[in-house]
Amino acid sequence: MDFDLVLRDVRLADSKRDQPTTDIGVKDGRIAAIARGLGGNAKEEVRGGGRLVCSGFVETHIHLEKSCILERCECTTTRNPHLAMERVSAVKHTFTVEDVIERASGTLEKCVGHGATRMRTHVEVDPKIGLRGFDGVKTLIDKYKWAIDLEICVMPQEGLTNNPGTDELMIAALKNGATVVGAAPNYDTDRAAQIRRVFEMAREFDVDIDMHLDSGASAEELDTLLVCDLTEKYKWGGRVAVGHVGKLSTMPWKDLDKVAKRMADTGVAATVLTATDLYLGGRHTDHNVPRNVVDLNRLTELGVTCSVGSNNILNPFTPFGDGQLLRQINMHAIVTARGNDDEVKALWDMTTSTAARLMRKDDYGVAVGNPADLVMLDAPDSVTALRTVAPVLAAFKRGRRTVTREPVRLHRP
Repeated sequence: MDFDLVLRDVRLADSKRDQPTTDIGVKDGRIAAIARGLGGNAKEEVRGGGRLVCSGFVETHIHLEKSCILERCECTTTRNPHLAMERVSAVKHTFTVEDVIERASGTLEKCVGHGATRMRTHVEVDPKIGLRGFDGVKTLIDKYKWAIDLEICVMPQEGLTNNPGTDELMIAALKNGATVVGAAPNYDTDRAAQIRRVFEMAREFDVDIDMHLDSGASAEELDTLLVCDLTEKYKWGGRVAVGHVGKLSTMPWKDLDKVAKRMADTGVAATVLTATDLYLGGRHTDHNVPRNVVDLNRLTELGVTCSVGSNNILNPFTPFGDGQLLRQINMHAIVTARGNDDEVKALWDMTTSTAARLMRKDDYGVAVGNPADLVMLDAPDSVTALRTVAPVLAAFKRGRRTVTREPVRLHRP
């Protein structure tokens, strides 16, 4: 068979270190063959030299429209409260569609450069910003389809039941391209009412749900349990995710396990935003500062589908970041003290296969017939790649090269 692309002498994410390398042949944008020593001609051939090739990274939770606004936002002189939402809210009037396109494009390109090929971006609407953020990000779906599949989760960052006009804007976005509906009940005067209303929207438009939930220093009043109840009631299992859930990190394992089992049984997934959760959490004390990051390995062991996301980049919620998911998952492993090979591999999956499952992407993975969305990393296997935050050397979307990064060369005297 003749191929459009062949990646030669590469290793797959589930390969054993003592196994021989293999080749991957791509035809018409899909993986056509996986075998050692593939014959035939190829329009493009890439030598891997024993490096890892995996499916592209899956970014389940990011905010493109409010990235890279740090220089616009007023600095805070206090450590607690962080006032991140208020500081962003104060500059929303400066957002234009063109401004959003420019900033979001820059952030998206960084993510692509670090190997992301699928993404869910959360976009907020309210009377202050209207649909400007949504309209700007929506433009990027077609603009960057050569490199990444992008879907929009519309959400009410500053409240829903207490913010007149927001409900109508969310409905407008769902009618015009948003394919997921989100929530941020922490900023609503009636958290339960917001959660219930979001489930109503999801059922009306037959879309998935992805909520910002349960950030805080105490496990009292867990909204996650209400989400589980509603997921079960409306049979929305496998279509609901909750993000942050830092409150779960404050619970003894015997109590955490009960919540995790409830999430697993009802089909509610969890996403941790490591950098943001670390940066914003623990501000209520100046010593023995809690990490505010729930142990996703523990949740996974109990059957919860989990992922790790970048969340905010270069704004008051997270004044750091470059869109590199491997950096986020590496940080998560360090913070939660998960260093054994099997633990690291499980975390790796949270930016690849299980992240794809959270987004219900059934065509994900290095398998014959699947889209050739592939990345090559400067590492021999996934565990080493995560441990070392290995750089992406090449990326391909449907078999077309989208990224090239040269390996480091030392210029010896």
